[in-house]
Amino acid sequence: MPGPGGDRAAGTLFAVCTLIIATNPIAVRFSDRELDPWWGACLRFSLATAVFVALSLALRLGLARRRALAGGVLFGALNYAGAVGLAYYGFVHVHAGIGQILFALVPLVTLLVAVLQRQEHLKARAVAGGLLAVAGVALLTTSPLTGNVPPLSLLALFVSMLCVAESAVLARRLPPLHPVQLNLVASATAALILLPVSLLSGESIALPHRARTWAALAFVVVISSVLMFILYLVLLRRWLASRVAYIFVLAPPLTVALSAWLDHEHVTSALFLGGAVILAGVWVGALGPRPVPVPAVPPP
Repeated sequence: MPGPGGDRAAGTLFAVCTLIIATNPIAVRFSDRELDPWWGACLRFSLATAVFVALSLALRLGLARRRALAGGVLFGALNYAGAVGLAYYGFVHVHAGIGQILFALVPLVTLLVAVLQRQEHLKARAVAGGLLAVAGVALLTTSPLTGNVPPLSLLALFVSMLCVAESAVLARRLPPLHPVQLNLVASATAALILLPVSLLSGESIALPHRARTWAALAFVVVISSVLMFILYLVLLRRWLASRVAYIFVLAPPLTVALSAWLDHEHVTSALFLGGAVILAGVWVGALGPRPVPVPAVPPP
């Protein structure tokens, strides 16, 4: 067990990770204003692949092979191409605060997915938490900010959340692979999948011109895709996964506040009440005292 100094350091890491996760949807929203969503996600993972290639060479890591390679490809297709690509699509019309509140359901949904795949046992508290979360989503959809949102955008965020949950369950079955190698394979896989999706969607394949878009792209590549990943792994070595999962509960209020400041998102009573009920459901179902273990992986 780490001493007081180590626990303070872990607390600092926890705060930094929470801030990065809270800011990520806002950066995606800024990227979507100039870049088409599928292409924006593809560009993000293309640049992230280059960074992980450099890290792999610096660390003198070999190439992933056989089952480890196949596992990395599957993880990248699900957690990066699926989850992040759909999130980019959804955030074109959905405010960052609403989207982050929906992603607060990830720990609870991960638990339910694990139950369906017989990795966990269903508990009464999970059922109660699920019912609370559903009630919160119902309240959230009455917000004026969701009134003009295309149903496909909300559906994309829900499926993105399911991809994150399923990839968390999948991660427990992956063959051992160095984290840098895993992210290299996963990022390259996502870029290769998202490029044809972008082309088939008739999107414009071009580099951004605005400084704000470049800043958003730098954030999601360097901070969200590389630095966040490293800090998250260090934090998981110091704290239990169930404790780290509280990031999903603390990030949404920060996202709402930052989005109101940076993206002019309006905070309505429905947004406040729906978000509070969803967070309560997540706490009851997955993160409260004596939680059912939930696999923890970084968000899109």
